[in-house]
Amino acid sequence: MPRVKRGTTTRAKHKSVLAKTKGYRHTRKNLIRVAKQAVQKADANRYKSRRLKKRAFRSLWIVRLNAACMANGIKYNLFIKGLTAKKIKINRKELSQLAQDSPEEFKKVVEKARA
Repeated sequence: MPRVKRGTTTRAKHKSVLAKTKGYRHTRKNLIRVAKQAVQKADANRYKSRRLKKRAFRSLWIVRLNAACMANGIKYNLFIKGLTAKKIKINRKELSQLAQDSPEEFKKVVEKARA
C-alpha cells in the first residue's frame, strides 16, 4: 500500500474553517483548534436563532393585534375566539398588517368576530 501524505487535505480544511472565522477577534480567527470551536458554536447559535426569530415575530404580531383590538373595544383573546367560532382563517401576520395598514378594514373583521 502506498504512502499517503495528507498535508494538502489538512491545509484545505484549515483554510475553510479559518475563512469562516473572518472578523472574529484574537485567537478565534488564527488558531485552528479555537477557530473550529468558534465555528461550531456560531453554527449552533445560528440554527437556534432562526427558530427564535419566528417566535419573536409571532409575539410582535400578537402585541400589535392586541393594541388594535383594544382601540376597537374588544380584548385580543375574545377577538381570536370570535374568529375561530366564525371559521375565519386569517393568520396573525396578515391580521397585524391589516390592522396597521388599513384600520377601517380591520374594524370590519373585528365586527364579524364580535357578532
